[in-house]
Amino acid sequence: MSLPRRELSATERLDWLRLIRSENVGPVTFRHLLRRFGSAAAALAALPDLAKRGGRAQPLKVHPRAAAEREIAELERLGGRMIGFIEPDFPAPLAAIDDSPPLLTVLGQAQVLTRPTVAIVGARNASANGRLLAGRIAREIGAAGYSIASGLARGIDSAAHEAALETGTVAVVAGGIDVIYPPENEALYRAIAERGAVVAEMAVGTVPQARHFPRRNRLISGLSLGVVVVEAALRSGSLITARFALEQGREVFAVPGSPLDPRSAGANGLIRDGALLVESAADVIAALSAQKPPLSARDELKFSAAPAADPGEREVAAARPVLLELLSPEPVAVDELLRACPFSPAAVQTALLELELAGRLARHPGNRVSLLAEGMPALA
Repeated sequence: MSLPRRELSATERLDWLRLIRSENVGPVTFRHLLRRFGSAAAALAALPDLAKRGGRAQPLKVHPRAAAEREIAELERLGGRMIGFIEPDFPAPLAAIDDSPPLLTVLGQAQVLTRPTVAIVGARNASANGRLLAGRIAREIGAAGYSIASGLARGIDSAAHEAALETGTVAVVAGGIDVIYPPENEALYRAIAERGAVVAEMAVGTVPQARHFPRRNRLISGLSLGVVVVEAALRSGSLITARFALEQGREVFAVPGSPLDPRSAGANGLIRDGALLVESAADVIAALSAQKPPLSARDELKFSAAPAADPGEREVAAARPVLLELLSPEPVAVDELLRACPFSPAAVQTALLELELAGRLARHPGNRVSLLAEGMPALA
């Protein structure tokens, strides 16, 4: 039985928020917990014991109900809303990725998120020609019925947002939905909040930090059918967005530039690696029109709404030392661990969940996991 697309009740929304804001619970872990226990309320009750069985000495910090209530109240005061990934208004392409945020905060016109979307990203220190071309592509793709997503950064992002204000644009921010970054884009932020949509997964009031931007980038690509890169250096956030797009099965487009300009090195490299060369919006529209529609959220949400069968503590306890021996700081696919372990998938997944909640395991894109340094088994 698949989890139905439906509205969350106020109580469920509060429980979902508490669960995703609890210590060591990320988007992938959230889904595992929901699959394992059937509801966020049941998962919240189980968190401390799971972490303890995974080897955690100190009590796990479960997000307080009062703090979650304050966050929801503040979001409502701002005029925003919180959408769960099973709800009809949640963008289907984003819900389809493995590490989709369980809850997305939205400020503005949520219907913009239900339209097919194209991301346009690029250099912050963009050239005048780069900004002009990004704006032209955004305007024409928007006129063809697509929303334009970007990250509200300086340069290419700003040019794309500004050009798509009339047709619909989505600004994905790295911090809280109420924190404007960079500050000089305040007027653009407010225009998007009024005529488009600003979205975030971090808590209201969160000041963006460096580690938040890659998480933001996966949302930009996850929202989109394809990502267009206009000017990007070799070590830029735009290339991280492009990498996420490839991992998510989305199309990657790149505008070629002069080999004499370092800002074109990243985009030119993407083309060498197989990205579609783009000279106009027509190139993007033609490629997307011929594309098979991506998986919908309904196709992806195939875990049971009822609690999963308990593998039994004896089997899970036997699986833990075997997994600790197989794991290392180098990420490994969970499928490889399942093949290497003489235990049921339910026991392996439960043991991994316990280790993660104990702070001994990290999850990586592509359903891979690694052991954190403090979680390394002692040498004999």
